[in-house]
Amino acid sequence: MVGFASSDIGKAREINQDYYSIPKPEDRLQLFILADGMGGYNGGEIASSLATASAKSYIENNFDKIEHNKEAILELIKNAIEYANMVVFEKSKQEPNLEGMGTTLDICFIYNNKVYVGHVGDSRIYRIRGEIIRKLTKDHSYVQQLVEDGKITREEAEHHPKKNMLLKALGCTAMVEPDLRARNIETGDILLMCSDGLTNMVEEKEIYRVVRENPETAAQVLVELANAAGGYDNITVVIIK
Repeated sequence: MVGFASSDIGKAREINQDYYSIPKPEDRLQLFILADGMGGYNGGEIASSLATASAKSYIENNFDKIEHNKEAILELIKNAIEYANMVVFEKSKQEPNLEGMGTTLDICFIYNNKVYVGHVGDSRIYRIRGEIIRKLTKDHSYVQQLVEDGKITREEAEHHPKKNMLLKALGCTAMVEPDLRARNIETGDILLMCSDGLTNMVEEKEIYRVVRENPETAAQVLVELANAAGGYDNITVVIIK
């Protein structure tokens, strides 16, 4: 698997609080991470970079210590997210100007024809297979809860005024419970990770079209489309082919 990524401040923000990590050629593990930070002037930027670095180092340092089966790998990702949560939470307590900072966190770990996913927040991971784009994560948001409770439709959710209100984020509380799942990867599959700066601006069908057209340039093209639609937030896109 190979990764392509693009991140942009957008047109309305003063700082880019998104952060991502994709494998370098010399890296042994196929580990892709994306975080969208929040809180204060510098808080979100610190939370997202700290969470990404902490989760990455935890997985890299502990992968050889576990059994390499599905259950053990998912537990490793869970522990990595809980460790990252602790690091960000403790940092926010140490510095008054960082109080209340937090971040979304998404992990895609590719191993033996499977993608292992860890997820907190409302950044998203999609799998594109043939003519189908499928979301592998569930937004931990107030609006998503309204949809699940049958109080609003998915179409109404797209333009709801409280669309950005999170019910769960990393680093805001002492404990966090991530969503975990493992899915098989087939030849030709493409994975897309993104912050809500993309999905709030560009519809899924357009995301699908751009990625299928050219996965290698899709990250940059999608960032440009989000900016053209208003660019109200930071935008980060990671494509895994």
